[in-house]
Amino acid sequence: MLARNRLDVHPRYWHIVLTHTFAAALNSFLGLLERSWYGRRVAETEITESPIFVLGHWRTGTTLLHELLSLDERHTYANNYHCLSPNHFLLTERLVARWLRVIMPKKRAMDNMAIGWDRPQEDEFALCNLGLPSPYATLAFPNHAPQYPEYLDLVGVKEEKLDHWKQTLVGFLKRLTLRERKRIVLKSPTHTARLDVLVDLFPRAKFVHIVRDPYVVFPSTVHLWKTLYSTQGLQVPTFKGLDEFVLETFSRMDQRLQATRHLVDPASFFELRYEDLISNPVEQMQRLYEQLDLDGFEHVHPAIENYFHDTRDYQTNRYQLAPEIEREISSRWRDHIERHGYTIRSSELAAGG
Repeated sequence: MLARNRLDVHPRYWHIVLTHTFAAALNSFLGLLERSWYGRRVAETEITESPIFVLGHWRTGTTLLHELLSLDERHTYANNYHCLSPNHFLLTERLVARWLRVIMPKKRAMDNMAIGWDRPQEDEFALCNLGLPSPYATLAFPNHAPQYPEYLDLVGVKEEKLDHWKQTLVGFLKRLTLRERKRIVLKSPTHTARLDVLVDLFPRAKFVHIVRDPYVVFPSTVHLWKTLYSTQGLQVPTFKGLDEFVLETFSRMDQRLQATRHLVDPASFFELRYEDLISNPVEQMQRLYEQLDLDGFEHVHPAIENYFHDTRDYQTNRYQLAPEIEREISSRWRDHIERHGYTIRSSELAAGG
């Protein structure tokens, strides 16, 4: 990454470069140890239960949905530690994660949702930490052009590199399966644009797509990237071009999903709105279970009710939309807005949530 970005690191962040370089070497060493100990068992592991993929643009409620599906004791998932240490968690999780609890913040910086080493996390971070090219590499150098944009939807990626991407994802899921032989629930917004590749890998996989009012999604996503650029980057971010990046990426993901959705059996695809999930979570989750033929909802029903009882005081962030941005959203995201039953805003009233 340093070479690709010509060592363009702000002086205040060189200590992070040094600590991360040490951590990368340590992770690689531990990865070699795990491979020598578990390599054969991982290779022989079969993913017998096809995964459930949670799809949706950033800030649409994918984290909430991921956590709700993970409440089912028949499911497993990639947690924060797995995604931080994807090549050696089989070897180190029980010992190391316990000691790392003291450095984990209680809430996420961008939205105040609870976090912990054992909470569900995006597997895109695991793929990135395993050395795959990922759009998330942009977080390190936010003032440069977006990193690896072709890996958002994998369109145009050369065949041998695409095969390597597939093998790496499957290898990670095999390690998760060896750890706990249950159906894996995965969530990464980037997967929303990769439906064709995921179906090719897992023909019987199930998909859940969540959407949210785009006039809320836009400012919330801008806030997300600003927070991550500021806390995870090796540069002092200028945020130049960020609004356009969010507008274009949303359109690209939505168009790609619509172009590939026909590849999935309708019985394996469920779509819902964030607003409906919040207003009536039990009803929406029951519909999800019925649509995807996931029996046993009566056993997870109490856990869902308890989850919302425990988070009843959670407040979403609120934002102010500039009139010109509102007009851009109305124009460029019109098809998505109308397709999912939201209202086109023609006034200059600001909104947020």
